[in-house]
Amino acid sequence: MIVSLTIVRYRKAYIPVALFAMAIHRLPMLLQKGCTFWKLLGSGRNGTLDLQPDWQQWGLLAVWNSREDFDRFNERSFIKHWWNLFTREQWTILCEPLQSHGKWDSEEPFGNADIRDYTGPVAVLTRATIRLGRLKNFWANVDSVAKLMKDAPGFITSFGIGEAPVYRQATFSVWQNIDDVKAFAYASKEHAEVIKKTRLEKWYSEELFARFKPITSFGTINGKDPLDGSI
Repeated sequence: MIVSLTIVRYRKAYIPVALFAMAIHRLPMLLQKGCTFWKLLGSGRNGTLDLQPDWQQWGLLAVWNSREDFDRFNERSFIKHWWNLFTREQWTILCEPLQSHGKWDSEEPFGNADIRDYTGPVAVLTRATIRLGRLKNFWANVDSVAKLMKDAPGFITSFGIGEAPVYRQATFSVWQNIDDVKAFAYASKEHAEVIKKTRLEKWYSEELFARFKPITSFGTINGKDPLDGSI
């Protein structure tokens, strides 16, 4: 299994084209050979969750049976040709699942891998469907957690992504190693308090947490590969 996350930036004049793509790219993904799960995604600003979307930046997360299936998509799919025509930048990271807990639209897209002896760079995906009655609680804590993450030892980069505005949100981040992830998640008093709130106040109707081994990355976002030299 290979997991890909591609982030693209459209030219400003093509923002309407980007919005249109969220509708019409569903059919080619449904028909894409070797793809077992996919999500077309919007993006927050500055690499974090944001109530103000970045209308130029969009994403596609997909799960593939093999690297060959991804390469076929990346070389000659309708979506790839669309991106080449209308975007000014494209960046992709390929990963293998290490651990995954929870569900996404009632599915377990990354299988039941449970690899605990890996010590290299790690990518982390956290996503949730937020209960409508808990939206205020969730968004009141986003900025403080985002700042903690960016200042945390071992943090490399992150992307705020989502299937729908406001209530279906995710963060994809990359770290030097799993120990740095654990230190941020549990050793930070402020973040530990937020995690506690999510449980006590039942913020989410569905959630998923997954860790991945980055295999490779290519392309650029904002003029560079954010993982250049890190994997």
